[in-house]
Amino acid sequence: MQARPNQTYQAIVAAPGFCLGVQCDSDEITGIDFLEPRPEVAAATPLAAEAVRQLKAYIADPGFAFGLPLRPAGTTFQRRVWEQISAIPTGQTNTYGEVAKNLKNAPRAVGQACGSNPYPIVVPCHRVVATGGGLGGFARERGGFLLDVKRWLLKHEGIGAAG
Repeated sequence: MQARPNQTYQAIVAAPGFCLGVQCDSDEITGIDFLEPRPEVAAATPLAAEAVRQLKAYIADPGFAFGLPLRPAGTTFQRRVWEQISAIPTGQTNTYGEVAKNLKNAPRAVGQACGSNPYPIVVPCHRVVATGGGLGGFARERGGFLLDVKRWLLKHEGIGAAG
């Protein structure tokens, strides 16, 4: 997701060309937002520090497997989409249409669920692309900063993508 105005983060992690804002309480991650580049913010809680450690591990090694406690979120359908997305291995993609077919639903609904993902990178919605190899959208955006982030994430995982 992209940053919301006046959002408070328990940590901000720098990545190449963007940052990640981490929101959490003492027990669960409540959200991760894509942010325009800015200074890092040190973790305010032990869980935020663990999220920073894991996000930096992914930035260093795209094969890193996350193990963060994520607060349950979304509708039943969105959770089903996120479960399907989480099963896409690092270095591979799936299309909106293929995910939709697996769920017996429409690609547009899958795209909307991807755009509502509160835990990008951890739930790798960047691995869902348009039919024919195009990027499709990302976090409900069709261009600009967030598509540049998606391009970087796919390239980081060794996936060539058009768009």
